[in-house]
Amino acid sequence: MKLTLRLILAGIAVISFLFAYCFYLLFLDLGFSDEDLDPPPPRIFEHKLCVVVPYRDRAQELAEFSPHMGKFLHEQNVKYHIIIVNQTDSFRFNRASLINIGWNEADRLGCDYMVMNDVDLLPVNPEVPYDFPGVGVIRHITSPQYHPKYHYEKFIGGILMLTLVDYKRLNGMSNKYWGWGLEDDEFYLRIVDSKLNLTRVSGLTTNSSNTFRHIHGPKRKRDYVSKKNDLKQWKIKRERDRISGLENVRYTINSRSILDFSGVTVTVIHVTLYCDLTWTPYCIS
Repeated sequence: MKLTLRLILAGIAVISFLFAYCFYLLFLDLGFSDEDLDPPPPRIFEHKLCVVVPYRDRAQELAEFSPHMGKFLHEQNVKYHIIIVNQTDSFRFNRASLINIGWNEADRLGCDYMVMNDVDLLPVNPEVPYDFPGVGVIRHITSPQYHPKYHYEKFIGGILMLTLVDYKRLNGMSNKYWGWGLEDDEFYLRIVDSKLNLTRVSGLTTNSSNTFRHIHGPKRKRDYVSKKNDLKQWKIKRERDRISGLENVRYTINSRSILDFSGVTVTVIHVTLYCDLTWTPYCIS
């Protein structure tokens, strides 16, 4: 009885050895090695910036802006995509709505952070940071001490950067301002309400005269919102808009096109905005 049990156990051991050996040979035939069995190295996430440019009838500025920004971002090793949101309707210019549309396009293109960048404002100091700001941080790049024109304390216009997550958290920008101005002041109120960390670029070796280049020609006239001509908008300029924003911007994309400027490609989205005349009758000049 004991001999039979020993023979059975020996047989099981031999069979197990043969099975393991065959399995090893199979791995060799398939070209596997010990290295193949190791876990892959961790994937390094690469951030992608979408440069959102609200735009209308500024071909000369765009032709200068695009190659300049492409070179500037390339030298900072920033992976980027430039999005020009072109307002094609006959309504007054609505910068905030165009930026809201730009967020939707940036999300579609897989960007994880964005910068609102006016087409006529170019960074010239290589120290100006366009790298990932981090979630929860809003970086005002053209801070008052460096902007060529505007220097008041609550100014957040010109060039402003944040993650797509944080822009959505703010519900984007108000759609109720038509004409040039005031939408930034309302956006400032959203930032204050949100408790997000608004930071301003500082510590540069340049100043307001040589950090950025303003290429807005003197013959270019903007449709500024003014107390004289837009009393209704002027009265609400310091009121928080809790009705409109990213989630309900209304528009139609007419077409998309790709333009090349000295090897730098940009995506142009041609859009028509919607205006509710009962809510914002001043969208018409």
